[in-house]
Amino acid sequence: MKTIKYFLITVAVSLLTSSCGNEYLNADYKEGIDSETVDYLLQNSPDAVVDAYVRAIYSYMVEAYSISGNTSHDIFTYMSIMHTADMTAQDMVQAKSHWFNYDYDFDNRMFNYRRTNSHWTTLYTMIAKANTIINLYKGEPENPVAKAGLGQALAIRALSYYYLIQLYQKSNTSDPSLLDLPGVPLRFADSEGIPEEERTNLTGRNTVKRVHEQIEKDLMDAVKLLKGYKRPYKYFVDENVAKGILARFYLLSGQWAKAETTAREAHSNYNVMSPASLHDGFMDIENAEWMWGFKHTTETQTGYASFFSQVSNIAPGYAGLNYAPRLIDAALYESIPETDERKSLFNDSMGKPTADGSYARAQDLPYANLKFGDKGDWTMDYVYMRAAEMVLIEAEALAHQGKNAEAAIALKKLMNQRDPKWNSSSVTVDEVFQQRRIELWGEGFGYFDLKRLNKGVDRNYSGSNHRTKIAVPAGDVQWTYQLPNSEIQENPLITENNP
Repeated sequence: MKTIKYFLITVAVSLLTSSCGNEYLNADYKEGIDSETVDYLLQNSPDAVVDAYVRAIYSYMVEAYSISGNTSHDIFTYMSIMHTADMTAQDMVQAKSHWFNYDYDFDNRMFNYRRTNSHWTTLYTMIAKANTIINLYKGEPENPVAKAGLGQALAIRALSYYYLIQLYQKSNTSDPSLLDLPGVPLRFADSEGIPEEERTNLTGRNTVKRVHEQIEKDLMDAVKLLKGYKRPYKYFVDENVAKGILARFYLLSGQWAKAETTAREAHSNYNVMSPASLHDGFMDIENAEWMWGFKHTTETQTGYASFFSQVSNIAPGYAGLNYAPRLIDAALYESIPETDERKSLFNDSMGKPTADGSYARAQDLPYANLKFGDKGDWTMDYVYMRAAEMVLIEAEALAHQGKNAEAAIALKKLMNQRDPKWNSSSVTVDEVFQQRRIELWGEGFGYFDLKRLNKGVDRNYSGSNHRTKIAVPAGDVQWTYQLPNSEIQENPLITENNP
């Protein structure tokens, strides 16, 4: 959607040339629009202005080469963060060293490395774009489109802080002492009315607790603003998606009762996909279970610098061309019952060898994932949130509360569509976590789940198929990214030592 960034400019030119004479025509609209012009547009075409700004956020989230000077194929904004989360975990195997190999080796966290800079830049750019929308309004707007735009901006800002605080600080849910640790800067729009001195101070390393408070506030406000909003496309955030992000936060922060009810509300209008739909390649936003994602076109696809290039053994990208196939952890695969449909999304320990015992394609390798497919023109859609995740949050939150029988009832909403033999009457937190590992494999949850549940990585077990056979215990410093050098140099309030 490269045209999105020029949409607002087109609106400006159209309105101004027809209504205001030629005084604006000397401006270079490729460089942006001044505040006076934006104010005029908000008066004369508010829906178009808000729509353009909102689309710009979602367009940015799928860009490649979005960071100045970047030509790397392992940096493609939001989904590269999600893929890194699976590479830096237990359940995904990188068969050969290639893009993301340092992440896979737990060796990409230092302040002067590309990864810590790309994560930081991506998420703070999303925050900056959200603040641009928030800055259009002082208080709650009356216009329904403006109200929805503001709600989406707040949701995206909260989502960004949700990931930042987990990446750049410890996030063990069960340890309240972590709330006092230094977190990340908070950046606000001028229109929010925060005194300048206070707003400046908030650009330092706020405590984890303060960042958590802001995430919750932004999401609560977003849910309120998005109530009743009918989004035009599934890549826009609506009330259900905002509640889904809020449910993620409540799970992270250990607010179990709130996580349970919010997740249940979030997936109330969705059904878990059927066993047959599991084999659609996880690449079609029209899948009825998908709550939020991005619909790619030939204009928005980014080819080799993309999620599917890295994760799909079927698409002709880096994984599929056998440069670095993506496999499932052998122990996880073997733990999946034969009656579970999800097991068929992966090859077994033998794979599909040719007559001479070799493997002609990446998708034929032992334990190769067949979950992610190929449309033939790189327009595979990205999934950001599914109803299954919300069911799993609901079940885990119930189990954390000791409501193990109720957790099993909640989990059956998912398991009835996955394994006809599954009929547990009580489930623990670890049993729900096992289902998260299987259900959400490859969708960007590995690292974050392990950190919040205080679990480590052990790839050195007997029979491991991991290329890098390492063990990283829970709480180890390797789980926490250092703040990037650029922030340390440019922000005078960043004085604490990096971990």
